[in-house]
Amino acid sequence: MPMVVLVGTLDTKGEEYGWVRDRLRERGVGTLLVDTGIVGTPRVLPDITRDEVARAAGSEVARLARDGDRGAAVTVMARGAARVVTGLHAAGRLHAVLAVGGSGGTSIATRAMRELPLGVPKLMVSSMAAGDVSPYVGGSDIAMLYSIVDIAGVNRVSRPVLANAADAAAGMAQGYAAAARAERSVEFAAGDRPLVAASMAGVTTPGVDAARARLTELGYEVLVFHASGTGGRSLEELAGRGLLAGVLDLTLCEIADEALGGILTAGPDRLSGAGRAGVPQVVAPGALDMIKFGPMERVPERFRARRPRVHNPSISVVRTTAQECAELGALVAAKLRAAVGPTTLLLPLRGLSTLGGPGGPYYEPELDQVLFGALREGLRGSGVEVVEVDRHLNDAEFGRGAAEALHAVMAG
Repeated sequence: MPMVVLVGTLDTKGEEYGWVRDRLRERGVGTLLVDTGIVGTPRVLPDITRDEVARAAGSEVARLARDGDRGAAVTVMARGAARVVTGLHAAGRLHAVLAVGGSGGTSIATRAMRELPLGVPKLMVSSMAAGDVSPYVGGSDIAMLYSIVDIAGVNRVSRPVLANAADAAAGMAQGYAAAARAERSVEFAAGDRPLVAASMAGVTTPGVDAARARLTELGYEVLVFHASGTGGRSLEELAGRGLLAGVLDLTLCEIADEALGGILTAGPDRLSGAGRAGVPQVVAPGALDMIKFGPMERVPERFRARRPRVHNPSISVVRTTAQECAELGALVAAKLRAAVGPTTLLLPLRGLSTLGGPGGPYYEPELDQVLFGALREGLRGSGVEVVEVDRHLNDAEFGRGAAEALHAVMAG
């Protein structure tokens, strides 16, 4: 029977979890209820107790309750829940995981979900889902459903939301279990073609599209990740797990946003996953000529004098300065130096984005040269190959050449 694992704090959300459990059973799937509460009495009987969860993290519930540190307790129970659900999955007893909660419950459950392989159904019903969910989702395939109201009883608003969540989880569990019975990979399907990743944004699309087409001709399956923060995190997650044969990283604007205060950051580990895992990579400093912010009226005052441009109604950009280009070049070089696998850096000498080409508003070759100089200096004496290309990053010839460079480093 397909099994849905429910992860939640049963001292505060027991009524809701009992209702969801019964709904799932009506839909023909089994359930395992994992209690991650600490203080109060569980309002519904768990299948895996809070004591078992705490022990999985090397702790004890009584000690956590006695210490009275909620943050520490949430961290411990999240770690224990992750070990419990990964164990259930390894034993073939988990075909989907579903949780409901507020900020604490969401933190615990999604920490556990992120440890599960790609493709395992993961659904989080949360009062936090209408805001920034990146800390919860990370680079995983967690589905977030906004609860509208707080998770505080089953009522005329929460009931249809919880019903939809239970029905969705039941359907996903049934599909996942059927695929497992058919002895097909349901986590990350293996194929005949090596799997490679490419990073892309609107301002680097022509070059990356040309590279993707050439890689396909060369026999690769190409996953393209939108450099919007979440895309970069997903790319790093897959690379770090060793699920990619190669990475073509031609769009690094998420690094600029992380370093310089933009909004589409993928965090401090961007451009690190492939390097740590030894995955062959070809990199170019695409879109490092800009920092991305929200709508024009939300561009911070200190950036207003720097020719902000509307990228779309939700995103505005500003040009990076010489000092920022030097900082970014040194930062990217340090990340590439740390790579343990074969790495090539391509320098597109005629521009880095649609805005930074000849005739474009951000076409300032002298600033690009500052960036290139910092990259060259930072990689001097390293094992990273630096190749200068007298093309714009978005030229089709550059994209095809980048694809062939990745093919070459992957071939050894």
